[in-house]
Amino acid sequence: MTVVNNGLGPQHVVLVTAGANGIGRKIAEKFLGYGCKVHVCDIDEKVIADFLEANPGATASVADVANVAQVEKMFADLMTHYQHLDVLVNNAGIAGPTALVEDIDPDDWARTININLNGQFHCTKFAVPLLKANGSGSIINISSNAGLFGFPMRSPYAASKWAVIGLTKTWAMELGPHNIRVNALCPGSVKGDRIDNVIRLDAEKRGVAPEVVRDLYAEQSSLRLFVSPDDIANMAIFLSSELGASLSGQAIAIDGHTENLSSKF
Repeated sequence: MTVVNNGLGPQHVVLVTAGANGIGRKIAEKFLGYGCKVHVCDIDEKVIADFLEANPGATASVADVANVAQVEKMFADLMTHYQHLDVLVNNAGIAGPTALVEDIDPDDWARTININLNGQFHCTKFAVPLLKANGSGSIINISSNAGLFGFPMRSPYAASKWAVIGLTKTWAMELGPHNIRVNALCPGSVKGDRIDNVIRLDAEKRGVAPEVVRDLYAEQSSLRLFVSPDDIANMAIFLSSELGASLSGQAIAIDGHTENLSSKF
């Protein structure tokens, strides 16, 4: 396979939050495939151990992005290993509860916001001084197509993902003069265990079979598909490389074109 020369290589240090599993792992391994130095975090030591066994060239920290002290320790670990940072991928996030607004537990609301939104703020706060010191860099925030539409029964998730896009555009304005690009990726339904669990919970709430909800989700895409984690990783590579050098402040949907979510329910 011919690899396009996009400027990425061993001179680049990449931090991927929740990078030892799922979409984050795919992103981390894609950067490793281009020769980049990669540091990941996760809350599960066993998941990290499995990732490092498969990717012995990477490094990792146990960290919950919602916890400022743990994020600060993660950045201390990063600097011990590499002394600088070029790319931050704010990938950590949870699905949150599936419920009507009046049935949402306030603790579930707070947990979703703390991880999906506050976590991106915490990591970006510590990353920006390092990127400014480089005189360049890329921040990629994982949002969702739920950040572009209303999403019934997913209030805290949708709220957090809309907010991520607002932060992305604001940070692009703040950091553009420092040659730091900030973009958001907005995946649709992504193949994997997480969407399977969301579909199961949604089906239980609606009193229908999971297959019915899965078909509804697929029909939200003009291409009638669930996207692959590879699709997201490839776009992260593009935005962090010379190929995406003029892109900032964008919310890029990776979803086969999502049609109006509310019209499907």
